Amino acid sequence: MTQPTSIGGRPFTPAPGMPTPELRIARIRPHARRLFWSVLVLIAVAGACGYLYDNLPAPFENWMLIAAGAVVVLLLTVLPFAAWWSHVYTLTTQRVMERRGVVVVKRRELSHTRGYSIRVRRGILQRLWGVGTLVLSNGVDAPMLLRNIPMTSLVHEVLVDQVEVNQILAHRDGQPLPGQPR
Repeated sequence: MTQPTSIGGRPFTPAPGMPTPELRIARIRPHARRLFWSVLVLIAVAGACGYLYDNLPAPFENWMLIAAGAVVVLLLTVLPFAAWWSHVYTLTTQRVMERRGVVVVKRRELSHTRGYSIRVRRGILQRLWGVGTLVLSNGVDAPMLLRNIPMTSLVHEVLVDQVEVNQILAHRDGQPLPGQPR
């Protein structure tokens, strides 16, 4: 999502005292590597059902094979995919939001204006996959963990920039306008 730019290529800064619009910078999901085993199960079930269809012993029927395959695919492929798909991190110009859950949705927010520290953790496997974990801590609440984020260094830079810009705007808006009494 792009922001309107001025002649110099920088986003417009709202006038002092005016509300700053909240724009979405990015929507990020954790890396899909945890779906590897689900994909293997899907391929194996499809192959087994294709091979065994019309080749089952006498007491079993084809609909039993298809039903068993459907249950296995539902439990080991569809549910993990739904859990992965429902876990979203959203970065905006004013806050970081984490949303997770299929049936019961849990949501957590952290404001850029308040400020927070950012740490990057990358294990050996995370380096192999090109992902990392960002730990956002404001010193009051429990740290927000953004796990298995692709392009960790880019997301880190964006978060640092947003914290800086929001603190500058908050400081500027806290100052009285020229000609106004304190």
